[in-house]
Amino acid sequence: MKILAINGSPRRNGNTSILIEEMFKIFQTEGFETEMIQLGNKPVHGCTACGVCKEKQDGKCHIKNDHLNLCIEKMVKADGIIIGSPVYFADVTPEIKALIDVAGYVTRASGHLLKRKVGAGVIAVRRGGALHAFETINNFFLINQMIVPGSSYWNFAIGRDPGDVLNDAEGMQSIRTLADNMSWLLKKVQE
Repeated sequence: MKILAINGSPRRNGNTSILIEEMFKIFQTEGFETEMIQLGNKPVHGCTACGVCKEKQDGKCHIKNDHLNLCIEKMVKADGIIIGSPVYFADVTPEIKALIDVAGYVTRASGHLLKRKVGAGVIAVRRGGALHAFETINNFFLINQMIVPGSSYWNFAIGRDPGDVLNDAEGMQSIRTLADNMSWLLKKVQE
């Protein structure tokens, strides 16, 4: 089974990446294949509601959106999906918002391609807005008929500078608990 993580942070090796890598350690010990895509700082374009993906139903966005189409292709092939983002003005990064809008429209128009996959949102936050960003990701999962595992707290850790999240013991434990629960759920879904 494969778990795909999409890192929406512009910092390739920042706190969001650290949280995802912490989850990957657990997934790998459980025998899952893992892959992380760096979406932050990539040139992406939000949905223009052109409707071509609905007409063609081929699982692709038809405006110039190569990075998002790669994400969509890998999301469709994955069993589990993690979307990670730092908080930008109480929400996800623009790249993650573009992914949510484009992937949501494309996969729903092509026959609900994400239905019954397991999805988890992971948030790195300096101070406030974590729950709203977390809700944005969860709303994407839920409208796509995905299954969302819980944790011992909400899936975020606090830190400003790269590596600061490692000092948030409760946040890091929540991320590890999330990975344990996601592993268990993926195995149950596959039974």
